[in-house]
Amino acid sequence: MTLSCTSVLVRHGSRTVLAGVDVSLRPGELVLLAGRNGAGKSTLLRVLLGAQRPDQGEVALDAQPIGTFEATHRARRIAFVPQAAENPFEFTGRELVAMARHAHRGNFEKETERDRGAIACSLEVVDALSFCDRPVTTLSGGELRRIAIARALATEAPLMLLDEPLTNLDLEHAVSVAALLRLLADQGRGLLVAAHDLNLLAPVAHRCVLLHEGIVFADGPPEQVLRDEAIERVFSVRSSSPQGMFPREFRRLDKKG
Repeated sequence: MTLSCTSVLVRHGSRTVLAGVDVSLRPGELVLLAGRNGAGKSTLLRVLLGAQRPDQGEVALDAQPIGTFEATHRARRIAFVPQAAENPFEFTGRELVAMARHAHRGNFEKETERDRGAIACSLEVVDALSFCDRPVTTLSGGELRRIAIARALATEAPLMLLDEPLTNLDLEHAVSVAALLRLLADQGRGLLVAAHDLNLLAPVAHRCVLLHEGIVFADGPPEQVLRDEAIERVFSVRSSSPQGMFPREFRRLDKKG
């Protein structure tokens, strides 16, 4: 299963956000989507999801136009973690995650044992079981982020699009989620992750797509894409290998240790 966009152009008013972008995502790969604020990362994710139509270009899932899929069929294939989720009602975290299973059932079908298993497993892998039965209005930003990721996992979709999944997470859970994303890719899912934290996500990514001024500036292995000259050109920041205390390499502590 391949999700791809070809020659995608998106304008917001007089501003061109994406100017002929080609990107692909396949199962078994973790792709880091990087670039400055306003580079078009979130817009590209919405276009790939089928939630926003490009002004020009095509988006296809297995060579079939994304717009030809019914919403439920698309939801079984592509899961999405938005940058900021709105939770206006007093749902619990578990109830929000359970909503992800609707794409697998008819309107009046009851929750199955498989549904309950997918919900519990998704909550467990993001370490959310201790607070998932509280109203989401009482949860912290980091807790809400983990619920959002669990909700995407519960779809069991083979492809996942994530917009800043490490936002609001403390260091322990940011490291854990980064490791989880790589594990999901190793298990066969395809993940496209828009993020700013290059230090945590580049080491676990198979590819990096660098957006700059509306185009794909580079696409390839992170160690080739995120060279010092590319970082300076795209982010106006000089980078170098660590010589002092930072940046550090962080690894998850084995809970059994």
